[in-house]
Amino acid sequence: MTELSPIALRAGLLFTFALLLPAAGSAETEPSHGLAIHGEPGYPPDFTHLDYVDPDAPKGGLVRRSAIGAFDNLNPYILKGQAAAGVSYVFETLMASTRDEANTEYGLVAESVETPEDRSWAIFRLDPRARWHDGRPITPEDVIWSFETLREKGHPFYRYYFASVAEVERIGERGVKFTFAEGENRELPVIVGQLPVLPKHYWEGREFDKTTLEPPLGSGPYRIAKVDPGRSITVERVPDYWGANLPVNVGRYNFDRIRFEYYRDRTVERIAFRAGETDIFVENTAKEWATGYDFPAVRDGLVKVEAIPNEIPTGMQAFIFNTRRPLFQDKRVRQALGHAFDFEWTNAKFFYGQYERTRSYFSNSELAATELPTEAELETLEPYRGRVPDEVFTEIYEPPSTDGSGYFRENRRQAFRLLGEAGWHVKDGVLRNDETGAPFEFEILLVSPAFERIVLAYARNLKRLGITARVRTVDTTQYQNRMDEYDFDMAIGSFGQSLSPGNEQRDFWGSASAGTPGGRNLIGIEDPVVDELIDLLIAAPDREALIARTRALDRVLLWNHFAIPQYHIRTTRIAYWNKFGQPEIVPPYGIDLDAWWIDPEKAAAVEAGISTLDAD
Repeated sequence: MTELSPIALRAGLLFTFALLLPAAGSAETEPSHGLAIHGEPGYPPDFTHLDYVDPDAPKGGLVRRSAIGAFDNLNPYILKGQAAAGVSYVFETLMASTRDEANTEYGLVAESVETPEDRSWAIFRLDPRARWHDGRPITPEDVIWSFETLREKGHPFYRYYFASVAEVERIGERGVKFTFAEGENRELPVIVGQLPVLPKHYWEGREFDKTTLEPPLGSGPYRIAKVDPGRSITVERVPDYWGANLPVNVGRYNFDRIRFEYYRDRTVERIAFRAGETDIFVENTAKEWATGYDFPAVRDGLVKVEAIPNEIPTGMQAFIFNTRRPLFQDKRVRQALGHAFDFEWTNAKFFYGQYERTRSYFSNSELAATELPTEAELETLEPYRGRVPDEVFTEIYEPPSTDGSGYFRENRRQAFRLLGEAGWHVKDGVLRNDETGAPFEFEILLVSPAFERIVLAYARNLKRLGITARVRTVDTTQYQNRMDEYDFDMAIGSFGQSLSPGNEQRDFWGSASAGTPGGRNLIGIEDPVVDELIDLLIAAPDREALIARTRALDRVLLWNHFAIPQYHIRTTRIAYWNKFGQPEIVPPYGIDLDAWWIDPEKAAAVEAGISTLDAD
C-alpha cells in the first residue's frame, strides 16, 4: 500500500459505534473503529489522541511554506494541470492513516468499517456529524459518486488502485458497501478507506476533468482563502470544522493559516528561506546540508537545523530506462549502462559521504531481498524458472561498485563485454550498432538543476564508453507533461514504498499500466511474470507470505536491470525558524508538521532577531 499522491492522508476517528441495519453485514462481522491489513489496529477504540501530538497545542498564527514551479489547478485528482500545494487540506478520505503505524487506518468521514474474515466486502458507516464546508451533510451518494467519478474521470492512478472493486451500493441511512472482485486481497478494504470523498452537489454542472482555479468545496480542516495563480496559495483553518475533536485530529491542524509561496527552483527557494520569507525548509541536497547552513541566523539560534532519523522505507530512486525505446529493450544494454554510474566517487565528491547505495526496490525494510532466497521465496519463484534471470535463484543483487577514485576500469571492461554481446562496438571513438551503424545516443531528462552535477558526471563516464548522453533540464510543467506521455529516454525516477505493498504495485510495474498516459509504470514494464508476482503479493494471506512474495518480486525487478539504483538517506534534514512548539515524540514514519504550532514567545524573539540581523 502506498499513499495516494497528491493526497495528504489525514487521520480521523469517532469511537461512538452504531450498528448497521441487519441486512448490511452478517452475524459474524461487527463494526470496528480501525482496520489493519494484517493484525489489529494499534490504538484501542477509546483512545483520546495520537501518541505523537500535544493535545493541548494552542491554535493560531501563520506558517509560510514553499513549493517549486507554478500551479494552474485546484483539483488534485485529475491528470491535467499542475495541482497547487496545500489543496489536499481541503479534502478528506473515508479512513485516515497515522505516522506511527505502517498499515492501519482509523475512521474519518466513516466512523467505522465492517468486513468479513475473507475481506470480500467492506461496509463503511459515515459519521453523522460529517459536513461539507457549506453545512450540508456528507452522504452515501457523495461516496458512491466520488468513487465512480474518480475511476471514470480522475487521474489514471485511481483506475488501477480501485480496479478490484466490483460493486458499490448504499446500505441503510449512512452505510456504503464495497464488494470486491474474486481473489484474495486483504488490502482492499484499506485501499477503499483511502477514497477521497467529494461533494456530488458541488460538482453537478461543473466539469470534473477540467483544470480549475475556483476554490473547490471540501470537508477538511482548511479551506482555500486566497489564490495568486502560479505564485501562492493560502489555506485557512475552518473554525467550525466538524472533525476537530476526533481523537486522531486532537492536537493537529494548529495554524490558522498556511501559505505556500512558489519559487522558480530550489536555489531561489533556499535563498528565500534564509532571508526569512518562509518558515520551514526540508533540504534534499547533500552539499548544501554540509556547507550551506552556517549563516548568522543559525549561529544566533534563530534558525534550527536538525537531521531527524526516521523509519520510512526508502524505496527506489534510480536512473530509469524507458523500455518503450528500442535502444533500451536489451537487458544487457541496461546492465552495461549501470556500470558507468560511479556511486562511490559521487558520494565522496558531491555528497560528503552522507548517502548509502540503494540495493532494493523496497530498501530499508524487511521486504528487501538482501540475502539469498528463503525456502518460501524459492517456492514462489520456482514456477517461473527459465522465464526470469537465473541469478534470481542463486545470487544476491549488488549494483556495480568502484574504489571511489574515479577510474572505473573494471566496470568499463564489464560494460564493453555486455555491449558487445548485445551487438554494440566502438568505432572511431563512437559506440555503434553492429547491424545499422547507428551511434548510441540518448537524452537524460531532468526537472531539478540540483541533479545536473550528478548526471553530468554520469554522462562523462558514458562518453568513455563511446555513448553520447545529452542532459536536458526543463521546467516543471514541461517535465510533467513529457513524463505523463512517456516522452523521454532516461530520467530519474522515484518509487516510494510502504511496509505493506499491494495494489499500487500494478501501477508501478504492471503491464496494463505501461501504455496508460499519466501512469506510474514509467519504465514501461510488460512482463507476465511480474504481473503474476504482483497478483501473488496482493493475495498474500499473512505477513510472512507478503514478505516472501515481495522479495521475490524485488529479485525479478532487480535482475532485469530496469533501473540503475542511486542512493538514499535515513534522516529528514530540516531547517526552520525557531518560532514553533513541537510535541516531544517524533513519529517513526515522518515528521508531522501538522502537529506543530506557533509559540508566541519564540515567534517574537525571531522577529526581533531578524530586525537585528537586518540592521547589521
